[in-house]
Amino acid sequence: METIHVHSRAEVELIEVTSQIEDILRRSGVRRGVAVIYVPHTTAGVTVNENADATVINDIVEDLKRLVPRRQPYYRHREGNSASHFMASLFGPSVSIPFENGRLALGTWQGIFFCEFDGPRTRRIHVQIQADQGMDDLRLED
Repeated sequence: METIHVHSRAEVELIEVTSQIEDILRRSGVRRGVAVIYVPHTTAGVTVNENADATVINDIVEDLKRLVPRRQPYYRHREGNSASHFMASLFGPSVSIPFENGRLALGTWQGIFFCEFDGPRTRRIHVQIQADQGMDDLRLED
């Protein structure tokens, strides 16, 4: 497992980390399998979305802020970041992406994004490269 450190600059921010994940995959030397990307924080997440047009990410961030207001009169969490926990639950802490021939099986317009919901902070992303042990990799003994 390898760890990436991400430095967010805003309270709510999506930061593309595709190239860092690809670097880890390349260094692993594994040709086929699954990359598991996991964020060990309760106020952050990870997602796959469009990386060709930055306005998509901006629109997601702005709608998240509108849909999940920072303050509500019924929030009871003492740290004051209930909205951050809710957003993190919406996105989730992990994604699994298959890869073949050493390349992530992302769509043409897809990228991997770290999702900050309680920034700015320094965060961690754990990446585990799992090799496929499919039938064509097995050797049966007589």
